[in-house]
Amino acid sequence: QVQLVESGGGLVQPGGSLKLACAAEQTIFENNPVGWYRQAPGKQRELVAVITIGGWTTLADSVKGRFTISRDNAKNMVYLQLDSLKPEDTAVYFCWARSNENDYWGQGTQVTVSS
Repeated sequence: QVQLVESGGGLVQPGGSLKLACAAEQTIFENNPVGWYRQAPGKQRELVAVITIGGWTTLADSVKGRFTISRDNAKNMVYLQLDSLKPEDTAVYFCWARSNENDYWGQGTQVTVSS
């Protein structure tokens, strides 16, 4: 049962940009916070960015000023614009949504920052 589907990952050089997209089922998207987490090899999954239905955003200190989260409520989509990428941004990025106190996750998309 697929509820969150990410796209847009890939290989990019340091200083480059990527845009991730996540398509969500309406029942878990509407009126709920959605966002992005990431997990690097050997590390715990960490919060990257969250956006509420009203557009309030929270970003990890490590990505402030470089990443931007947005959502399109009409299309049930959430986006993550990644700019000024660094090698330490390399990770699998997961789309996340919370609905009725349940957490939902996408399958993840790989972002690799390397020269």
